[in-house]
Amino acid sequence: MKKYLESEKYDEIRRDLLDQIERNGTCGKYYTDLVEDYMAFWIDKCLLTDDIQSRGVVVTYNNGGGQSGKKRNDSIADKIKVNVQMLNILNALGIKPAPADGDDDEPL
Repeated sequence: MKKYLESEKYDEIRRDLLDQIERNGTCGKYYTDLVEDYMAFWIDKCLLTDDIQSRGVVVTYNNGGGQSGKKRNDSIADKIKVNVQMLNILNALGIKPAPADGDDDEPL
């Protein structure tokens, strides 16, 4: 967790979100707190990704009662849920994708 919290990417994303809400006029401690929530989810997503990469999408289980087998890595479903919450926070902050540079209808 610490490696993500202290990463350059963490700082860049956090600063970008704060800049965007400032440009949008979305001011107040409530909104800056939502940015902190978003960043906490970002760290969770990174940790879940690490788990999926290290253990794979299918993991072996042993419930101690003589039953064992393989099952889907729970981190996959958790990552999907975290991504949904992250998108909900962006929506609450009023952050939308920036329009692409250029016009798609322009001839080459």
